[in-house]
Amino acid sequence: MNKLALSALMTLAWGSASAADVLHIYNWNNALSADTAKRFEQSCNCKLVQDYYGDNEEMLAKLAAGAKGYDMVFPTAFAVNTLLKQGKLQPLDKSKLPNWKNLNSGYLALNQPFDPGNRYAAPTVVSLTLLGYNATQLKKAGVADKANSWALVFDPAVLAKIKGKVTVLDSQRELMAAALMYLGKDANSTNPADWKAAAEVIRQAKPYWAAFNNQSYIKELTVGNIWVALGYSNDLFQAQQDAKNAKRPFELAYQPQKEGNVLAIDNMTILKDAPRPDLAHKFINFMLDGKNASEISNQIGATNPVKAAEAFFKPQIKANRVIMLEPAKGKYVALKDLDVKSRRELNRLWSQIKIGR
Repeated sequence: MNKLALSALMTLAWGSASAADVLHIYNWNNALSADTAKRFEQSCNCKLVQDYYGDNEEMLAKLAAGAKGYDMVFPTAFAVNTLLKQGKLQPLDKSKLPNWKNLNSGYLALNQPFDPGNRYAAPTVVSLTLLGYNATQLKKAGVADKANSWALVFDPAVLAKIKGKVTVLDSQRELMAAALMYLGKDANSTNPADWKAAAEVIRQAKPYWAAFNNQSYIKELTVGNIWVALGYSNDLFQAQQDAKNAKRPFELAYQPQKEGNVLAIDNMTILKDAPRPDLAHKFINFMLDGKNASEISNQIGATNPVKAAEAFFKPQIKANRVIMLEPAKGKYVALKDLDVKSRRELNRLWSQIKIGR
């Protein structure tokens, strides 16, 4: 065999061995920093390959269409339940997860309705749906004391003082849940009377809002174009930091509402047909280490289910009462998946709301 052929054979053999030690994950956009990914690769002497999605429905649809080759996905709690019903997950081997002890028991309890016994899912990223606001402008408008209540976006008497300066998420589940909680109802209620009442609350408030906005509310809040945004806690953290860095002449803040908030728990799960469940367990254990987990909160401002991460938080993170929340001490609820009939009814109501009927 000549040297060229031998070299090619050795390269092929080395490439095959390397390819065998690859963990394939299907993850949320911007959920894992490049530095964290690199450290994991070094720790396991393997390669991490990621594909990305921006919505649970997108991930579920891709798997339902027969996508193969992924070891892990990162579903929000209700989507864990969907994957379990479809038989797509394998149980976690806790003997391979010594860092499981680092998890905050409160988040495990919140996951229980979706993953009984916490057998299939390890919490990794947590966010609240709440109100971010320009504290300076709300004080001038005389409504700063309403920031701890959903009244800030639903009460016409309050909204009249900040008309045109409010945006809400273009999400039927999130907005209906907020309206239900404002009325003292269960955020997961599918009672037709509750939905009718919540829809009426939204209709009465809608004329005072600037827009339904999922895409640009961070920027609009940061530059001062809007004063109140219904959004996600990690997005509002980013807006707050951007405003500080730009030395804006106002203060941005965000906080939970007294009537309750939707809490979304994203989870690390291993697919039943995962090619490398051994590497998947190594990844989960790696991310349950306090230092590694802390990077999630330090970089994107997400609430952290790993109690051991707190020792590695930056000072501004430790001072953030949303990131440091105790799940057992607030009115937090995870959204449940809807059955076909309820989903159809909600779509009908939402269409009527959006077109002004």
